Amino acid sequence: MPQITVDYTAVLEESGAFDMDGYARALHEAVVEIAAASPQACKTLFRDCLAAYGYEPMDGRHVVVHVTIGLLAGRSEGTRAKVTQAALELLRTHVEQEEGTTLHASAEVRDLDPSYRKFDR
Repeated sequence: MPQITVDYTAVLEESGAFDMDGYARALHEAVVEIAAASPQACKTLFRDCLAAYGYEPMDGRHVVVHVTIGLLAGRSEGTRAKVTQAALELLRTHVEQEEGTTLHASAEVRDLDPSYRKFDR
């Protein structure tokens, strides 16, 4: 905990426009500061999406990044909103805006289900 997943259109990686390493490090620092998470527990999984669809054709002129942050239950709504806002603000600084493209960025914080378990070896 926290479990962070970042879904993004593959063109961001292909073009080098997304500093994933920098984003993960900065997001982990923010989650530790805002939500009192343990630094060693922060994990981020990046998943590239080969295709994204919207109302208009998303032919490389539109790129998508969606961040999902799973936290153990008990954080206030205000804390969760601050984490979400930090996730979005950090995307502004870690995704280069290429001329002629529109970045569609979103983020959410959700409570991990009470059945959540993990192990490390």
